Amino acid sequence: MRSETAKAGAPSGETASDAVILVVDDNREIVYSISELLKYEGYTTVAAYDGMEALSVLEQERVDLILLDVMMPRLNGLSALMKLREKYRIPVIILSARTEESDKVSGLMLGADDYVEKPYNPAELTARVKAHLRRYRTWGCGGPQGDEDQIVNGGLVLDKKQRVIIVEGEEVRLTATEYKIMELLMEHPGQVFSAEQIYENVWKESASFTVENTVMVHIRHIREKIEIDAKRPRYVKVVWGIGYKMEKYS
Repeated sequence: MRSETAKAGAPSGETASDAVILVVDDNREIVYSISELLKYEGYTTVAAYDGMEALSVLEQERVDLILLDVMMPRLNGLSALMKLREKYRIPVIILSARTEESDKVSGLMLGADDYVEKPYNPAELTARVKAHLRRYRTWGCGGPQGDEDQIVNGGLVLDKKQRVIIVEGEEVRLTATEYKIMELLMEHPGQVFSAEQIYENVWKESASFTVENTVMVHIRHIREKIEIDAKRPRYVKVVWGIGYKMEKYS
């Protein structure tokens, strides 16, 4: 169900956005109130009332951002999130009454970009929507396509020209060696590299039996900088007994 953009209700001095936001919640009153809030800001909204319906909408509509409830019938929010992350890099903000830290971590680890607790503050919610749309268009699918100077993988962007890593829209400082390791892994997503292969590609020296610890320390530092939970990494994974790889995301 698509709602028309309410340009007349947009605050004075602001232009209506052409962004389409999918609001997913089994509570129709909540969907209505959020949609009205977003329409006032100039957005177009689409409604879905469970995870299955949300996935169906994504197949038919252009969507720029998703507000996603967790507890829903047929297919809950986290399960829907896992499925949509197989195909889409659209920013997802979980909007849930579940406030335990473990729930937030689970949502973020599964690919959510943000987590807002119910009852939500309208001003905070719209501010987060604007922030994620801005990052999405700068660094994600809304940015230039086929840019040879950028490698995009999920919420990671490696900018070869500036030699920086962007994590969920925020620049992260890496050492020169850490950057080279990330460049190698991101240029070959899904490919497993042994510690020796990483060392020879990055350090440009022949690897000895002592290099494994050196590479492991650098990988640990990278995880601490780019992962939400370094102990349960989403991007840089260990393949036990073989080496390391960059998990591939669309």
